[in-house]
Amino acid sequence: MKVYIPYLASFFLVFAFGIQPGVAATKNGFVINDPLIPIDEIVSGGPPRDGIPAINQPKFVPASAASFMDAGDRVLGVIIDDVARAYPVKILDWHEVVNDQIGSQYFVVTYCPLCGSGMVFATNAAETRLLFGVSGLLYDSDVLLFDRNTESLWSQLMGKAVSGQLKGIELPQLPALHTTWADWRQRYPDAEVLSTDTGFRRNYSRSPYINYHKTRRLYFEVSKKAPGDLHTKELVLGVRTDEGTKAYPFSALEAHGKASFVDELGGRSLTIHWNGDAGTAWAVDGNGEVLPTTIAYWFAWYTFYPESLVFSSPVHQ
Repeated sequence: MKVYIPYLASFFLVFAFGIQPGVAATKNGFVINDPLIPIDEIVSGGPPRDGIPAINQPKFVPASAASFMDAGDRVLGVIIDDVARAYPVKILDWHEVVNDQIGSQYFVVTYCPLCGSGMVFATNAAETRLLFGVSGLLYDSDVLLFDRNTESLWSQLMGKAVSGQLKGIELPQLPALHTTWADWRQRYPDAEVLSTDTGFRRNYSRSPYINYHKTRRLYFEVSKKAPGDLHTKELVLGVRTDEGTKAYPFSALEAHGKASFVDELGGRSLTIHWNGDAGTAWAVDGNGEVLPTTIAYWFAWYTFYPESLVFSSPVHQ
């Protein structure tokens, strides 16, 4: 599978014209000029720019050699050109960004531990490849990435540049499955897995966010408070299409009790799949294509998509 970013013309136009005048602020070394989001809501997460180091030269080992992985470990899994790769969340907790390539497809694997959100984006633009890092800045508790090409800031959950030369540009999201290592390995026994040989000294057996997912407390304020009928950090499957957005809370999927069912979003038919044992869900369109979706904490999905419809199990209606 090859994905090309459809903004090639815009990409070179912004390079030609550069940053617009009227600089508003400098944060963590980034010049932020007239951003798409409120500038006073762009806050420091603590680390400086690159204080959370991206992995730029990832190494992989075959599934059979991944002795550091336990069955219940969470992974983000992608499959491109019949190559299956797993990115352990226990590594992503420490790095948040992996710049990678399969064949001619460049992509970036991103994970925000504060939002529980894992998303993969294509980064090809003809002969240009965007390389991403962690800015150390947050917006609505979500990581703001930056590309090293232009130092534009990108909101992960928006999938969009919110300031800089590429402001307003969106990256194509690629399908990725947030599941357990056991589930992914069963699906793809010949999969490759990101090695703990990252070039950095980190204790990948221990999360720096231990027990964070269990509490309702947030480390950082958000602009929109999610309704309290769901736990703040309940995982939801977030679906975003041209027809609208919808959240599928895991508790509702569990109560629904179906491994798959047909649902509708803005008149578009979707098949929602649920695997309670692996704690994962995904969506397929009417043509059988797996859609890019996002598993995230409820508070995070609601903050960015408050207009989102919310699936409720018929047994609870």
